[in-house]
Amino acid sequence: MTLAAVHAGYGVRGRRLIDDASLVLLPGQLHVLLGPNGAGKSTLLRLLAGDLKPDGGQVLLDDRPLSAWPSAALARRRSVMMQREDLPFPFRVDDVVTLGRLPWQRSAEAPAEQAIIAAALAEAGAAGLAGRRYNELSGGERARVQLARALVQISAPDDREARYLLLDEPTASLDFAFQHHCLLTMRRLAARGVGVLAILQDPNLALRHADTVSLIERGRIIAHGLPNEVLAPDRLSTLYGLTIDAVRGPTGAICQLFATGAARSVA
Repeated sequence: MTLAAVHAGYGVRGRRLIDDASLVLLPGQLHVLLGPNGAGKSTLLRLLAGDLKPDGGQVLLDDRPLSAWPSAALARRRSVMMQREDLPFPFRVDDVVTLGRLPWQRSAEAPAEQAIIAAALAEAGAAGLAGRRYNELSGGERARVQLARALVQISAPDDREARYLLLDEPTASLDFAFQHHCLLTMRRLAARGVGVLAILQDPNLALRHADTVSLIERGRIIAHGLPNEVLAPDRLSTLYGLTIDAVRGPTGAICQLFATGAARSVA
């Protein structure tokens, strides 16, 4: 999937929400997007998902504009997990996950479909939630169910077509253990050829799990590349208005990032 010189919308003081942003999400890659609140991360994800049309530039899947894809075909190629997914009805967990299979137009009772749903629940760490009502779950439990729903949407019997998973802060409601469980699941998906883009807030999670990283500031991609190169303490200090330092290993590679000073005002 590709963003090519994309512009989108206007926010505070007439500033573009996304300004001349370019990004390539490759199959088999876990790509993490980081940036301050209001930088445009969720807007960029909505553009990649096809939920928001750009004012300029192109968003492409297989070199074809997203707008040219039939909705069902696009839904089978990419799935999305947003920050918050509230449901107005007391659906059971199994029913919520089954919603992800709607683009495939297959009987939910078929053994093959039931196997896909069970496997996704297990992969998302949500197998123990099956049968419970979604609106009775905690925020972290709902996040795991929504991850399973996103996984089944792109589950296919073959790998002839690249598939993509777009996640908006999937670890925000999760405890320490499930944060890493979630990202290890993303790594396994990438190893199977899925292109994964995850918006995260913690650069240490990106440092630990990402193949590549992009930083976004005021709607513009300001850095892109390998985590150890992009997540330099001086760059992050400037971006977040916070003094940041790093623990480095024997080779000089960054092992962990941490704040050493009070936050400054960021205009």
